[in-house]
Amino acid sequence: MRELTYYIGATLDGFIAGPGDEVDFFPLSDEFHGFLAAEFADALPSHARSALGIADVPLSRFDTVVMGRRTYEPALAIGVSDPYAHLRTIVVSSSLPSPEAANVEIVRTDPAARIRELKADPGLGIYLAGGATLAGELLDEIDRLVIKKYPVIAGAGIPLVRHGFAPAAFDLESTRTFDNGCVVISLVRRRN
Repeated sequence: MRELTYYIGATLDGFIAGPGDEVDFFPLSDEFHGFLAAEFADALPSHARSALGIADVPLSRFDTVVMGRRTYEPALAIGVSDPYAHLRTIVVSSSLPSPEAANVEIVRTDPAARIRELKADPGLGIYLAGGATLAGELLDEIDRLVIKKYPVIAGAGIPLVRHGFAPAAFDLESTRTFDNGCVVISLVRRRN
């Protein structure tokens, strides 16, 4: 069965973006870029894969990306209807019109049911790109968390997951530190 992985960057105080969707305050470095290109190339948008010269690198981790409307809209704003052209793209939204790109599917209701269908299909993993509300709706379906924990306190913004009180236990799988102060934490859902 395929896994749903929530792969996301977050501040020390648990925000994935600022109040206005800002993400430009996350510190980056050459070492960290190298790690992202080597280990999570599948999760890079198509234009970033091209810029890094890895557009033709075969998929190894993910073949599907799932995101909410707010995560998808910045691409639409610059005329890109399929920011992850190398992946099957699922956008959860009740308000977006049908997509122009054949590779993009809009899910209007019950995203958890659609994720369960995707998990039952053969293929590589499913990358949950965000955002917080969708992660909250899919919390019970998330099998793995990969959190890029940046050494920054934002004070306010969009939380890692937006949901009511609903503890979900995960076990630490690995950590890796980088010269920009980022710690990449990989966790797997605790199955009792």
